[in-house]
Amino acid sequence: MISGPSNVTSGLPGLGRPISRCGIGLREPHLRHILDVLPDVPWFELLTDNYLQTNGPLLRQIDNVRRNYPLTFHGVGMSLGSADPLDEYYLTAVKHLIQRYEPAWVSDHLAFTHIGDKHFHDLLPIPYTDEALQHVSQRIEQVQDFLGQELVVENVSSYLQYKDSTYAEAEFITELVQRTGCKLLLDINNVYVNAFNHGFDAYSYLEKIPFDEVNEIHLGGHEDRGDYLLDAHNNEVTQAVWALYESVMKFHPDIPTLIEWDNALPEFDVLLRQADIANDIVIKEHNVKADNVL
Repeated sequence: MISGPSNVTSGLPGLGRPISRCGIGLREPHLRHILDVLPDVPWFELLTDNYLQTNGPLLRQIDNVRRNYPLTFHGVGMSLGSADPLDEYYLTAVKHLIQRYEPAWVSDHLAFTHIGDKHFHDLLPIPYTDEALQHVSQRIEQVQDFLGQELVVENVSSYLQYKDSTYAEAEFITELVQRTGCKLLLDINNVYVNAFNHGFDAYSYLEKIPFDEVNEIHLGGHEDRGDYLLDAHNNEVTQAVWALYESVMKFHPDIPTLIEWDNALPEFDVLLRQADIANDIVIKEHNVKADNVL
């Protein structure tokens, strides 16, 4: 059993701003602009791994962001699908960061990033089998016990499938939630990428997702490489992904959304415009629901 520091909070004041509508991924090149302008963004998502061993001016900037905005944490280093033991040093660092910033929730991916002495610069998919389900469920439960809170787990993009898989991805994810009590981060761009790459219907996939357990939705851009799509996070959300998103918002307009952009980072206003599109879709669907009630 992993043990860790006691859950002592920092006593940050309540900001009175919930995690709602469309937030934006917090990236270091935008920090100065955000702190100078204080844009009308409901919340930001922090890439946890970039701040685990950082002291000095950068963390003080995050302190200032946190005084003005709620945060969520999003990581890539838990390696939930690995056969290696969980990294106690990594989880301890995450917990210390949680104590400093009190994020609304902490997320990571249904994937593995290292095995033995090999570390990969990608989120590698796992087979969807009973053995994998039991293994990952145990690891998620360990992480949740250690952090003292529910973990939010994201579906990943992939470029191969395992011949031994006995579950469809959406079915595996649903069973994982039921076993562990974790929550979901639904990346709609990843659903679209995988549907194209593996030849399934994205809308049918979404029908199988337990949306009552979805804490957050991610939207990002991908690259068309001809015979496959690459989850590149380097451009705007495509019309096909917006259409998928709109189909979800028809029924679940209260789930918070995040614009995720990591590579070829544009000016902050470009991300704001993407968030505005998402917010307009949410407002429209809220209005439709209100009209139907009347």
